[in-house]
Amino acid sequence: MKRVLFCIFFGGFFFIQAKGQDADPASSTEPALIAHVNQGNSYITFPADIGNIEPLWFEANLSPGFYIRKSRNSRLIGVLTPQIIIRMYQERSFPIRTPSYIPQITAYYLMSADNDKNALSIFGKIAHHSNGQDGDFYLENGKANLLSGDFATNYFEAGIIKTSFISRFDAYQFLKTSLEVHPRTWSVDPLAGRYSTVRWHNTILFFKLPVTENKNIRQKAQVSLKAETTWMFGRVKGWDDFSSKRLNIKLTVYYHPTFLEDIGLFAQIYHGMDYYNIYFNHQLKVIRFGLMTEKLRF
Repeated sequence: MKRVLFCIFFGGFFFIQAKGQDADPASSTEPALIAHVNQGNSYITFPADIGNIEPLWFEANLSPGFYIRKSRNSRLIGVLTPQIIIRMYQERSFPIRTPSYIPQITAYYLMSADNDKNALSIFGKIAHHSNGQDGDFYLENGKANLLSGDFATNYFEAGIIKTSFISRFDAYQFLKTSLEVHPRTWSVDPLAGRYSTVRWHNTILFFKLPVTENKNIRQKAQVSLKAETTWMFGRVKGWDDFSSKRLNIKLTVYYHPTFLEDIGLFAQIYHGMDYYNIYFNHQLKVIRFGLMTEKLRF
């Protein structure tokens, strides 16, 4: 099954029949800009998390995007993202344990655009999430094997993105809703009944552009605000239908000072299930600070 999914990842690009180009998010509201903003963020946190997460030197999310499209005017764009999340623990020898590997391929299609600043798009994604380990999922005491337990799941996601420009504030607004599904046969057996297989994601994102003399030149976002929620459906051991554990909430505030070229500062509040592979049984309540890179990107 894993080999089949990897073939789908790379074969999908041939299906799109496009050649790779550098995406220019500074052009009009086109699939390249929509994909660039919604694909996720690259960041590194400071060693000053507040909450119940293990003491870390940093958490880093490496999420580069490889864009594929026929031309700049194409309504269809594909994005290949070899995402990796790593945590370095404040322990002897500074270990980085079981990174999350999340390679994914996403296709965006621009449904309509009233003008160059308002649009409606749909997207579809196929992704793999694993920790690169092959040990037993459980230890002899029945607890999850966090150091070498085999965690792997594959899923698809589909959704809608509404993009609009608020001229009064010279700011962009993105509204996104999507459904993520993990088919039973696409995950390792120990996840059955313990890992939510259907997830409803909602996102609202604002980013304000700095005032410039030339209105035709779009600059990087100076201030951004992103709110995300996820509700997890399905039968999960120990959860009732309306358990608060089914709700994940994340709020991120980003500031790009003028004296920095490609990075900015962010503060984030997160409450919900740990997204770090086999650590999913942990419930996090954390406030964190750090650096983000890539303009207009979360």
